[in-house]
Amino acid sequence: MSQFFQIHPENPQQRLIKQAVEIINKGGVVVYPTDSAYAIGCHLGDKSAVDRIRTIRKLGDKHNFTLVCSDLSGLGNYAKVDNHVFRLLKAHTPGAYTFILEATKEVPNRVIQPKRRTIGIRVPDNNIVRDLVAQLSQPLLSSTLIMPGEILPLMDPYEIRDLLEHSVDLIIDGGHCGTEATTVVDLTGDAPVVIRVGKGDPSVFF
Repeated sequence: MSQFFQIHPENPQQRLIKQAVEIINKGGVVVYPTDSAYAIGCHLGDKSAVDRIRTIRKLGDKHNFTLVCSDLSGLGNYAKVDNHVFRLLKAHTPGAYTFILEATKEVPNRVIQPKRRTIGIRVPDNNIVRDLVAQLSQPLLSSTLIMPGEILPLMDPYEIRDLLEHSVDLIIDGGHCGTEATTVVDLTGDAPVVIRVGKGDPSVFF
């Protein structure tokens, strides 16, 4: 049965953040709040945990996972970023955007888009997840918590607990997040391409 942490969205309890990091480092799968919707994540290097997320969400091997970061420092370890792209990222993070970038060799093959070799990059405007990732000292491998057959993400942490308490190791109740996923912007070409419209304002990339 999963643990259930109620963490303050503005002033996260660092004791609980530390416990959450320990769960992730031990191979745990965690549900956590963001600035758009709840997400599900795990340690980047843990194959078993990644497989569990694929099973929960019924994801195929072409799914673009996202690396959730606390900021843009160290981004070059995981994604290929030139000066123009970095300026775009800096201007729109933190925020409700996922940016598709070409992955580096530091990112395991099992979590990148196999044909294009891309990965999503995200810096949420949410204190809980940013504190969590900062203490984790590396990005959190994640996917929006949209269940199989559904269109919208789950939004109620108590509903999430009822549904997933035997499937994940930790559910973080950070309050209501809403039901809009991120706006997804592909930055691998010569110009930004919006491939999914969500909470983030897409007009700034047109």
